[in-house]
Amino acid sequence: MGLLPRTLVVMALPAESNGVFEEAGVPVLYSGVGKVNAARALTRELARYAHAREPLPTVVNFGSAGSRRHETGAFYACHRFVQRDMDVSGLGFAFGVTPYEDVPACLEFEPLFAHLPPAVCGSGDSFAMAAARVDCGVLDMEAYALAKVCWFERAHFGCVKYVTDAADHAAADAWQNNVHRAAEEFLRLYRELQSGQSAATSTKQS
Repeated sequence: MGLLPRTLVVMALPAESNGVFEEAGVPVLYSGVGKVNAARALTRELARYAHAREPLPTVVNFGSAGSRRHETGAFYACHRFVQRDMDVSGLGFAFGVTPYEDVPACLEFEPLFAHLPPAVCGSGDSFAMAAARVDCGVLDMEAYALAKVCWFERAHFGCVKYVTDAADHAAADAWQNNVHRAAEEFLRLYRELQSGQSAATSTKQS
């Protein structure tokens, strides 16, 4: 098999890795902020696998999120994703629904980190400082876009969010203070996932 990683780690910003993944020799795709940047970056990266005629990787998004429902400093596994800012209600569509496409409003994947508490992730092109209008536990700016690319491409997708702030008036300062704090745990979760996948492969081959 080729040199492309079988588990593709995606983060929005280097601050979320804090140099920990680089020090461990684990490549990271930094997508940039927002849904458009996330979709573009992941689509281009998955195209490399297609051009190399390699099977698509398991895509794993580690990142920061705000939450008005869950504790700051905690980790949550997300396998359900919604858009918290899609609004075509003027045409009669429910808030959060993208019209005129055959795609579920809530994208759902097989859980990859089942030992972590779950949370629905709502993504939008705004830094969340208020409650979302859709039902979601954590709020970020990229995961739904990454999930949608994986849904279209039929790639496995997993996501873990670290709650940096309460998505309120103090969110900006809290995010700045906390965004780097999850890096070591993200690396541990990555290695745990790798170990599990290696064990599963060995079992299949035996």
